Amino acid sequence: MIREATPDDVEGAADTLAAAFADYPFTRHVISADDHGKRLREFQRIFLAEIGLPHGRVWVSDGLDAVAVWSVPDSGGADERMRELLPRLVELAGDRAPVYAGAEAVMAPHRPDSPVWFLGTVGVRAESRGRGLGRRVIEAGLREADAQGFPAFLETSAERNVRLYESLGFRVTAEYDLPGDGPHTWAMLRPVGG
Repeated sequence: MIREATPDDVEGAADTLAAAFADYPFTRHVISADDHGKRLREFQRIFLAEIGLPHGRVWVSDGLDAVAVWSVPDSGGADERMRELLPRLVELAGDRAPVYAGAEAVMAPHRPDSPVWFLGTVGVRAESRGRGLGRRVIEAGLREADAQGFPAFLETSAERNVRLYESLGFRVTAEYDLPGDGPHTWAMLRPVGG
């Protein structure tokens, strides 16, 4: 069963996302290798607890084997909260903070100017992959975005994800390499209704 997350889900959902992103090209590139797993988990926990739940939408599967975190338009303070969190995120990036800033600068021009539902993070525990859970937690958000009349947007640095997102109605709007020998990245947009 897929359901909306509650504050009680934050710790378990952060564990799921940290495990899912352990070898993800983007996070490997922008978060220090020193205590990488701890830094990555805290990064995900902050996004869940400080952005997703209070200013967006979060869906999880039973058992927290799959998690999808969305930022949504008109979410009342999300942008301000992100600015407040920036020093902590820079601290978590560690010696990769300049690379993180450079990556964000390259990604920013490829993000939509108009309001969208932004799929900030989605992950599935390794032992639960192949069961459609990732698709289902994403689809829950897409149904809500469609119902509210908003397109959806995401970025991925894993080529294997592109086909999955295309099957959900997303289309590649830009491809680029991140600075500092960073990974190839795809920006993808899904119109209302797919």
